[in-house]
Amino acid sequence: MISPIHLLELLLRVTTYPLVMALLTSTICGVGLSLLSSKSDPLGRGLKSASKSEMLIIAKRLEKEIIYSSIVGSGVTVFVLGWTKSLSITMPFTIFSILITWIYLRSRKMHADAEMSRVWPEVIDHLISGIHSGLSLFEALAGLSTRGPEVIRPHFQEFRNELVNSGDFVQAIVHLKRQLNTHGSDQILEAILLAKSLGGSELLQIFRTLGDFLRQDLALRKEIEIKHGWIKNSAHLSASAPWLLLLLLASQPGTAEAFAEPGGVLILGLGLFLTGLAYVWMAKLGELPTQPRVFK
Repeated sequence: MISPIHLLELLLRVTTYPLVMALLTSTICGVGLSLLSSKSDPLGRGLKSASKSEMLIIAKRLEKEIIYSSIVGSGVTVFVLGWTKSLSITMPFTIFSILITWIYLRSRKMHADAEMSRVWPEVIDHLISGIHSGLSLFEALAGLSTRGPEVIRPHFQEFRNELVNSGDFVQAIVHLKRQLNTHGSDQILEAILLAKSLGGSELLQIFRTLGDFLRQDLALRKEIEIKHGWIKNSAHLSASAPWLLLLLLASQPGTAEAFAEPGGVLILGLGLFLTGLAYVWMAKLGELPTQPRVFK
């Protein structure tokens, strides 16, 4: 049986290898970032109220983020270490590569959510056109599984199957609203539920008013995002320029030796902290508020 002292000595010996340090750093940072950012599940509710299928989605997403962060962090570590021959200079780039990978994966998810929010005016047009052509409300909703925007077709196909199997229109609408989980879908489906219970004589007028409101809101948010975009890109360039300059200068032995000293390590650590703080501050200032879900 291996004693704790021997195990500690073995661990210290193994962690002297840069690639092992890169893997450990990448895994720890990836796990920490993923757990920190998973306070809410994909449907916008707390983890305690998430179902088993939703928890499985969260687990798969965390696993993907950890694996990708580890792979990218390890690759960057090997490249920078081979270029600079300095572990103290390499570690900030390892951490930056992990953060950039994590931000990229998160931005893809945010882009998918934004794409979902942009389709609801088109969905309203499909519903109005279907009702005008003589289709029932169920047929107009079910038709979105084949004629609606690509991003929502699977959800409405599931709605159609559930309604055919159970026959409970209200329960199928509630389940669809929980799956879609957007501000626009909540308003459309709540209008449908209201028309189902009180009569639908004004449903088309409600759809037209809601469609105009959603289009105006999306146009305004798009204009704000475009104006903020060039500011964010300038901030990214300003944050990365000193580190790219350091990477170029680090090929000289004198630079690597200078940053291997305690003072150089302190400067690198301080620069890493200030860069991260500036980026978080910039992201917070440029963040657009999300529309609250009134009809949860």
